[in-house]
Amino acid sequence: MRVAIIGAGIVGVTTAYELNDDGHEVTVFERCGSVAAETSFANAGVVAPGYVTPWAAPGMPGKVLSHLLSRHAPVRINASLNLATVRWMWRWWRACRSRTYLANGTRMHRLAHYSRERLHAITAKLRLEYERNDGYLVLLRTPQDLKLARPGIQMLETLGTRFSLIDAAHCHRVEPGLNPETALHAGIYLPDGEVGNCRQFAHLLRDEAHRRGVQFRFHSKVITLRAGKHPSLVYEHAPPEESTIVAPNNHAESDGPLTQPMPFEPTSESFDAIIVCAALGSPALLQPLGMRIPLAPVYGYSITAPLRHFEAHPDVGPRSAVMDERYKVAISRIGQRVRVAGSAEVGGDARTMNKAALETLYKALDDWFPGVINLAHTQQWKGARPMLPDGPPIVGASAAPGIWLNLGHGSSGWALSCGSARVLADTLVGRPCHIDTEGLGMERLR
Repeated sequence: MRVAIIGAGIVGVTTAYELNDDGHEVTVFERCGSVAAETSFANAGVVAPGYVTPWAAPGMPGKVLSHLLSRHAPVRINASLNLATVRWMWRWWRACRSRTYLANGTRMHRLAHYSRERLHAITAKLRLEYERNDGYLVLLRTPQDLKLARPGIQMLETLGTRFSLIDAAHCHRVEPGLNPETALHAGIYLPDGEVGNCRQFAHLLRDEAHRRGVQFRFHSKVITLRAGKHPSLVYEHAPPEESTIVAPNNHAESDGPLTQPMPFEPTSESFDAIIVCAALGSPALLQPLGMRIPLAPVYGYSITAPLRHFEAHPDVGPRSAVMDERYKVAISRIGQRVRVAGSAEVGGDARTMNKAALETLYKALDDWFPGVINLAHTQQWKGARPMLPDGPPIVGASAAPGIWLNLGHGSSGWALSCGSARVLADTLVGRPCHIDTEGLGMERLR
């Protein structure tokens, strides 16, 4: 089959690889100049199936309200909410019911475990070498933090996830670089979790896919979809020398002004199937076909900086990845750098950096690993996570013939990408999937 993929984030790249591996002729359309240029650019890099859960959880609305006036709030609601975001929050609030949360959590855990298997299989098959480390440690500062974490621990037990509830001394053995002066009550250690450089993996996989015949058309913005037995798309293309592109949800303080690409004459092309992996660009493409996908941008932040080297202290910084459960901040080892990622900002826009959100990242880093980064070379980033209100992504056929979907992975795109890609590839040709895909289709939203 001739297949088009719209979007070259981590989900689009893994989908392209899996389809090409099945023998399909694949073309990828991407509005930016490279793969993993937006949401996949500087994420936390954590792949921990046990901690892939819906943001819509029992008690979450109360937690959000309680943090509204907090200086270091893990969740922030921007005052400039539009009507679409308000509607999304209503649907999110309804999905916080216990029964709905358990169903969606089970679906996401199932897909996340399968995705990790696929990630390891692809890495071994292609002998990919990228920055990664094993283990994931959730830090609980006080007995109250442990109490609040109990529902998540019960979910881990229910789903059979391998983990250990460990005391503070054991936490320091797992991560010797932790600051001994910061209060620490306990930790949840997931030995099967890991951290990896998502963007580096995406580039390596893109190179392999390109070598095998996948076409990547960068600086190509799809503007229209037409459904049917032989669906088609219309796209505009602008060469890099005619435009300076700063991805709208890949903002750093050093970026220049956002300049839109100068389009050539729109071009139409037909395929046997079109797969939409365009994250937040997807709803505008699908709405003319009668599909209203409730995707909303929930913005996350990260800072990345090189490690300072202390010869007398070889265990500088994290060995793998830790999560400060109180502030929902992940601190990850990415090669010889540290990445601190967190915050969930609803509303607003990608170009405005929230100073308080960045301060929370620096606070968590200074609490647990003080003085370990070179502040003179810090990269600050803000990215929009494409979230569905209830949690799981949509993977499979759409309501329009010839159009398929692989989108809505939220903050778990890296953790779910390889499994979602394989599920999509199997579903496309009617092949039985290796996991139960109940609840991953569009019918869940009706």
